[in-house]
Amino acid sequence: MALFMLFALGIANFAMQRAVLESRHPLLGQLPWYFHMLNGRFSLLVEFFMLLGAMLLVADGTLFWAWAYFGYSMVNAVADWLILGNRV
Repeated sequence: MALFMLFALGIANFAMQRAVLESRHPLLGQLPWYFHMLNGRFSLLVEFFMLLGAMLLVADGTLFWAWAYFGYSMVNAVADWLILGNRV
């Protein structure tokens, strides 16, 4: 069940990240140079490896990482809401 939850959160994180990248928000221009690699897709690669690591650790039996990834996803959701809603 935890792996399914992580997978669903991962899909949501990818969708939110993609929406922020496509928004062309001025805040994105202030990010370091390595976030602009591969046309901004470097951050999607980092997101993938974070999800993969969390899923591997949870599959190994460490449920703490499921909660940690859930917390990360919630912080991500708030940040994306602030950026996409032009509140920042």
